[in-house]
Amino acid sequence: MKLTRFGVRMVSALAAAAVTLCAGPVLAANEAEVAEHLIELVKIGRGVVSEQMANINDPAKADKGFTGDYMAAQVIDRFKKRTKVDLRIPNVVPQASLYLALVEAEREVVNEAQPIINKQGISFKGFIPAVFARRTGEHFYKKSGVRLKLTGIDYRNPSNKPDDFEAEVLRMFSDPRHPKGQSYVRNTMVDGRPVLRMMDPEYAGATCLNCHGSPKGERDVSGHKKEGWKEGELAGAISVVLPLK
Repeated sequence: MKLTRFGVRMVSALAAAAVTLCAGPVLAANEAEVAEHLIELVKIGRGVVSEQMANINDPAKADKGFTGDYMAAQVIDRFKKRTKVDLRIPNVVPQASLYLALVEAEREVVNEAQPIINKQGISFKGFIPAVFARRTGEHFYKKSGVRLKLTGIDYRNPSNKPDDFEAEVLRMFSDPRHPKGQSYVRNTMVDGRPVLRMMDPEYAGATCLNCHGSPKGERDVSGHKKEGWKEGELAGAISVVLPLK
């Protein structure tokens, strides 16, 4: 469904309003479902950035039309299609304020990147799905206290380095006996407080190989050394640390 201009403004207002509502631990009938929904929202946003890469990196074009409002509208629309959860009517959605705070974080990240996104004369802007996801996780943590990040054994940014729990689960995901695509969830303690930890495995797709594929050690467009991944191999995971009541 294509949103009208009024619809876009409404989505942005809902997301902005959520910022003051979501602080504090989660009390839900199914905390694992909350974590799954947060992961889905990040995946959707990252997918939108991926679709926009040719547009973002067009050196001849100034205003790309890829704004934070566009991102928020796309995420909410696609989230409804995938989960049947409509964040446009938050009063009937458990934990809607938390979800909308994440949408608002995604909107803010795209808005902050406007100067580089719309800069002419540069082909590769560096605003890639992984960067978007990392910045979104940072914004979201400040709003909610929920940690959400990409992680992997072959991490590039220090903020994506796996902690002990994440390293253990990544080893489990890399075991051929582990069912491919199956997430892992555990209730545990972090800093003396109860949390739900969930990790969702991610696998290298064809587009990932442009920067992370072969030949291993060759510099990619960003200047990093390629990891030599093959399509379908474990690339990492999305990790969520959800405080609980």
